[in-house]
Amino acid sequence: MSAQAVLNPTLSSAEMLNDLIVDSIQDIKGKNIVKLDLRKLDDAPTDFFIICEGDSTTQVKAISGNIYKRLKEELGQLALHVEGVQNSRWICMDFFNTVVHVFYRETREFYDIENLWSDAKFTEYENL
Repeated sequence: MSAQAVLNPTLSSAEMLNDLIVDSIQDIKGKNIVKLDLRKLDDAPTDFFIICEGDSTTQVKAISGNIYKRLKEELGQLALHVEGVQNSRWICMDFFNTVVHVFYRETREFYDIENLWSDAKFTEYENL
């Protein structure tokens, strides 16, 4: 994505944030990336979930680290809270309107968040 998308004045701040998160995941070869738009659901905890997975705990940690680094450097945005870095099987990053879930594959299958929020609008991104 780089600077062109970030500087595009037609994108909303939420779109810029979400696009940069997805790009940051793709940088580290995160897989099965899905964005869930929860804005039309009653009692949703946030506006968006972005969910992805890594093949190892090392990759899960690297994905979350890249998201943190790029959002800080390119948008001046810090996560309000980050949970799960120590075990790196499920790292949850809270950016208030967007919550990012970076899973180890088996952990993602176990919790099946997409099924819990199946009424949301889904956007899938290709694996690079």
